[in-house]
Amino acid sequence: MNKPLLVRGARQLLTLYGPSGPRRGPAMRDLGLIENGAVLIADGKICEVGPARRVENLAAARTATEINAEGRVVMPGFVDSHTHLVCGRPRLTDYEMRIAGATYQEIAAAGGGILSTVRAVRASSTRRLEAEARRSLEDFLRHGTTTVEAKSGYGLDEATELKSLRALAALSDTAPEVIPTYLGAHVSPPEYEGNSDGYIDWICSHMLPKIRQRRLARFVDVYCEPGAFSVDQARRYLGAAAALGIAGRIHAEQFTRSGGAALAVELGAASADHLDYVNDSDMALLAHSATVATLLPGAVFHLGLSRYPPARALIDAGAAVALATDFNPGTSPTCSMSMILSLACTQMRMTPAEAITAATINGAHALRCGGRAGSLECGKSADLIVVNASDYREIPYHFGMNLVAMTMKHGDLVYPRLGVR
Repeated sequence: MNKPLLVRGARQLLTLYGPSGPRRGPAMRDLGLIENGAVLIADGKICEVGPARRVENLAAARTATEINAEGRVVMPGFVDSHTHLVCGRPRLTDYEMRIAGATYQEIAAAGGGILSTVRAVRASSTRRLEAEARRSLEDFLRHGTTTVEAKSGYGLDEATELKSLRALAALSDTAPEVIPTYLGAHVSPPEYEGNSDGYIDWICSHMLPKIRQRRLARFVDVYCEPGAFSVDQARRYLGAAAALGIAGRIHAEQFTRSGGAALAVELGAASADHLDYVNDSDMALLAHSATVATLLPGAVFHLGLSRYPPARALIDAGAAVALATDFNPGTSPTCSMSMILSLACTQMRMTPAEAITAATINGAHALRCGGRAGSLECGKSADLIVVNASDYREIPYHFGMNLVAMTMKHGDLVYPRLGVR
């Protein structure tokens, strides 16, 4: 048994203590805030959390190794529930074309976009993809993220998708925790140009059984959008995955209203992501479902668009809202959840408390790991951050700044640590 750890002196301790499910409506503003709080950790788990006077007087606390968070905010590590971690090099040509006025669709037609990343990932070795992902994970740790969902989807053939998923599997013992998702249905590959139905058939009959047999993914995802896959194709794909016991996620309503959000609710998907173009009917469906509405304002910002997801309306309708970075090389090249919080507050009119809830406990529920992550409660994993701020509202307020002083995963100090600068 390792010596206990005591994180003490927190001016604001955000526990996110609450009900067992994702937070909705007014509950998203309740951070379980404790002034002058402390957390006691043993064997990687939280064993006590509460006011410093009570926790510090416990017998185990008196012999614990102390971490002094005096005057700072202590809170759960961020849970980033939507990333494209295995993604190769940045799409800099796309970036310049976009600055010059080209649309997302025009860039793709010119050979850029997703398929340009597919070419790069196909040309990379498993070792290189793993090394690049590890470097990115170090950046996530520096920015306070302790759990990361990571998609494949830049291979779109058997060899490269399996290569990408093996690279993710090699990260299973790292921090942040990596939760793998198979995004085979990202777009149709060149080999199936004009035959997206055939591609979906091949995925369902060949790839999904293989991925299930090898236990390479906890989720599958599909890009439901004109130019990618239709609602009917997404239904076939997610239905085949569900029959194999793999839960689904959907990229929905990013550039148009495709019907993906309604499909996510119909099929009981873990999350519907993007949602820039949801309408009142979609929001009502999400509000009365267990599907988490995951919003990705970083993509809207980087693409220079003006239409952000209607976070305020979704929350007021009663949907469970999460936030994620959408880390990827083309439309949201950021691992900073703090920047996502800033965009959520200034552009989507979420309150700072709602944004923090969306980026921690609701993100955990979007990954169906809310029982062990996303809040500081007894029995949960000791995944927490110490922030160089005296008030949690400073996190979104100081946009583009990283205020994270320390990141802890399973009770281990993972940032700063040897090799991280």
